[in-house]
Amino acid sequence: MPKLWNETIDAHRAAVREAILDTTAKLVAQGGLRSVTMSQIAEQTGIGRATLYKYFADIEAVLRAWHERQVAAHLQQLAGIRDQDGTAMERLRAALEAYAGIARQRHGGELAALLHQGEHVTHAERHLHGMLQHLLAEAVEAGDVRSDVPPAELAQYCLHALTAATALTSQAAVTRLVAVTLDGLRPVP
Repeated sequence: MPKLWNETIDAHRAAVREAILDTTAKLVAQGGLRSVTMSQIAEQTGIGRATLYKYFADIEAVLRAWHERQVAAHLQQLAGIRDQDGTAMERLRAALEAYAGIARQRHGGELAALLHQGEHVTHAERHLHGMLQHLLAEAVEAGDVRSDVPPAELAQYCLHALTAATALTSQAAVTRLVAVTLDGLRPVP
């Protein structure tokens, strides 16, 4: 086959896959993770069920792919914050606020246990820890964060503290949680 034909087929497949994941995201937002079915995804995407099964073996595979895309987007969002202009403390605060907001959106139950398995989550956690550790090291160097605890441990503290955002019901509560977490980072006199 000519190269252009192959690229067109690959582009079409990628577009169909993205449409499937976009539809899945919409259905999850409407009814929650547990309510999504293969039939709904196929119908709402505008493809046949047989076509959907060519891309994904079952609902778990679709949800895993959707989750991988979500995790990658969150990492990209946080990396963008890390790379912004501003002081290390400003970027750290913004990254912690964004992470707490992401944590607040998390899904729970057995489906969450399924989606949070796998190398993509482990990789994301390592990457996130590294980003925070880097920002914390910069803030320590600037004198804005305590220096008696290594940045790697402070990053772990922040990540664990902000997982409490999963149970919070308002943005104001998330903002307070971030403030309390930041207070724990203040330099010791």
